[in-house]
Amino acid sequence: MVAILSDHKIAIPGGDTLFHGMPGRLKVLYIAAPSRTGAWLAEAFAADSAAEILLEEAAGQATGMERLRDEVFDAILVSHEPGELDALDLIEGYRTGGAEEPIIVLGTPSESEMAVLCYEVGANGYVCVTTSTTRNLIWVVARAVQRHHLVQENRRFHQAEQTRLQREQDEARRLLHEQRAAVVEFRPGSLRKHSCEVVVPAETSVALPPELTAHYRELLRIYVIMGAGNLADELRRLAALLVAADITARQTVQMHLHVLAEMISGLGARSSRHIMTRADLLILEVMMHLGEGYRRSYRELVHPPTQHLLPGFEGN
Repeated sequence: MVAILSDHKIAIPGGDTLFHGMPGRLKVLYIAAPSRTGAWLAEAFAADSAAEILLEEAAGQATGMERLRDEVFDAILVSHEPGELDALDLIEGYRTGGAEEPIIVLGTPSESEMAVLCYEVGANGYVCVTTSTTRNLIWVVARAVQRHHLVQENRRFHQAEQTRLQREQDEARRLLHEQRAAVVEFRPGSLRKHSCEVVVPAETSVALPPELTAHYRELLRIYVIMGAGNLADELRRLAALLVAADITARQTVQMHLHVLAEMISGLGARSSRHIMTRADLLILEVMMHLGEGYRRSYRELVHPPTQHLLPGFEGN
């Protein structure tokens, strides 16, 4: 294999990073054919001060896999020498076995001939040693390492986000279960006012009209998007409808929890915290309007309106 020529040397300011936070020291495994050593590559890296490359060598595919099991490397360089070491087969086997380290192929064919083939088997880059420089190889390796770190960081972030969302879903289901239990345990009693006694009839388990549930489902959806204060008139009309239909607070909460459970179960991987918060505010507003509606109904029941006579007809 033809040795890579080194271009002019440029030291890294500070000596700690290669670029944009990339470490200036890279531990690299070079997998070469058993009949050829990597001394030429070590000399090329030593001649360029752009980064400190700690190069270790393995002869053949089996030895390389053994080194990967025992040690951690920032990147892997693979020599492609058809008939002796097929880098494409090696990389395909490594990726199938679960290896995730960045892999760069070194060979004599042109990049237009080999690059796509290398990418298709899972390599992160290809460098033609007859036309490239040591500096270019260092940058190819550094970019592959940086991309690998970004992929790992994104994976960790995604896993943490999935865990958070699952935790929110579990918390939402727990709260719904507790709220359902509170509704089941609630038993309406009798209301007494001085000498007047109003007996609240026992609640029936008659299902609410599907049109009412569908209407409330749409209100909850809009409320989640728009928030408090935007549906005040609509909620007053809903409360008036509930009062006119003799729908109790317990039945209203049951309808609310039913619709909310449907919405939570349909979220999938999306957050449920925002919906739970908005839903709590919605049912609070509904209960206030409903309570005010039944208060007016009770006042009319206790103090029914009277017909006043016109002036001059009182004595007749």
